[in-house]
Amino acid sequence: MQLTYLGHSCVLLSGTRKVLIDPFIEGGSVAGTNPDIVAVTHGHNDHMGETVSLARKTVAISEIARFLKSRGVPSEGMNIGGTLTVDGVTFTMTPALHSGSIDEGGIPGFGGTAAGFVIGMDNVRVYHAGDTALFSDMKLIGDLYHPDVALLPIGGRYTMGGAEAMMAANYIGAKLVIPIHYNTWDRIAADPHAFKKAVERTSDLKVQVLNPGESVGIGT
Repeated sequence: MQLTYLGHSCVLLSGTRKVLIDPFIEGGSVAGTNPDIVAVTHGHNDHMGETVSLARKTVAISEIARFLKSRGVPSEGMNIGGTLTVDGVTFTMTPALHSGSIDEGGIPGFGGTAAGFVIGMDNVRVYHAGDTALFSDMKLIGDLYHPDVALLPIGGRYTMGGAEAMMAANYIGAKLVIPIHYNTWDRIAADPHAFKKAVERTSDLKVQVLNPGESVGIGT
């Protein structure tokens, strides 16, 4: 599998299928990624992004899935703790501590709760934490699902920052950690290299800092 960081929280997993997570890029577009499946962690505009215009099979919490169906998007609804399989790709929805409104026309509507995903494809498991604070049950995500990769927000203010993400990385135990959700705007400025140094100095985990558009191969 190839994992490509497109910016902010947007990640493309390319293997047997192409899975696009949180299809938003500040000042850009994900239209050319041509995903088979889209996964949305919550309804905020910087995560829902281009989901409606892409109009691909989409996995999301049930409230968002119903909203997307009303806009003509083929959607699979689920909820936290559940697992479903779409075209051979497994999606397990995990908790996230964050708000979750659907922002449309400047008027927020109820979008269920925010979530994360453990996505399984080609014998690789990727945990995308979504927007979240640190919480101790991240240990259970590691114990239950054993992700190979953890995508963790480090920008602070709206999510956990680097210090909390460092603890989250140790809770989860994925051998590869990739920071996301930082430096899109000044208010979520963070130094991913300081995060990398802190994690690798204190654990046997590896942190890969990817610039937007860069990729890393995972698995065989």
